[in-house]
Amino acid sequence: MSVPRWVWIGAGSLACIAGMVNVVGFLGFEHQAITHLTGTTSLLGAAIAHGDTRATLRLGGMALAFLAGAALSGMIIQDSTLRIGRRYGIVLVLESLLLFLAIPLFGHDSIEGPLLAAIACGLQNAMATTFSGAVIRTTHLSGMFTDLGIGIGHALRGLPLPKRRLMLSALIIGSFLGGGIIGGWLFVRFAYDALLLPAALTGVVGTGYALYRQWAVMHDKVRA
Repeated sequence: MSVPRWVWIGAGSLACIAGMVNVVGFLGFEHQAITHLTGTTSLLGAAIAHGDTRATLRLGGMALAFLAGAALSGMIIQDSTLRIGRRYGIVLVLESLLLFLAIPLFGHDSIEGPLLAAIACGLQNAMATTFSGAVIRTTHLSGMFTDLGIGIGHALRGLPLPKRRLMLSALIIGSFLGGGIIGGWLFVRFAYDALLLPAALTGVVGTGYALYRQWAVMHDKVRA
């Protein structure tokens, strides 16, 4: 699998951003995971079982918000394969706006803050889906750890390894962890304003990509 440099850079950067957003959610007033739904769904099941209406609505809302973001991304990009020229800039700018809007809501201990952040992460995760058969997820790591584990198992049996795929998995894991470290450090010092960094990064990158795409369309480099 040959992975272009822009895929490596994009996957690592988005995973770092997701790590920042998620750690702010965990350190925030509801200690709510933002970027992945496995734990949220388990907690939702427990809340339903115990008849906790407030938690059921909150956790169900988080799942639906992430789903809504992914659906919106699908409507905008209209493809499930990473390919230069797609409308990634629009998705990144929307993610940026949602994160900026979420900051004051987080600060007022409003559930709408995590909900907007979950929509933003759903947008991002649906945008980065697959490239050359490799599943790329930038907001959660279970698949990346699974790929690494499979690779280790193959290595122990002397089987050939998809080295680039494993390197991509390691990059995403390391970038997500790095984002968590950065986000945790920023949260201690700036509270929810820590989200200003991922919001600004996605906005700048999204705007830059949108301008590039417009130039490329005008010069017949990519499809409109």
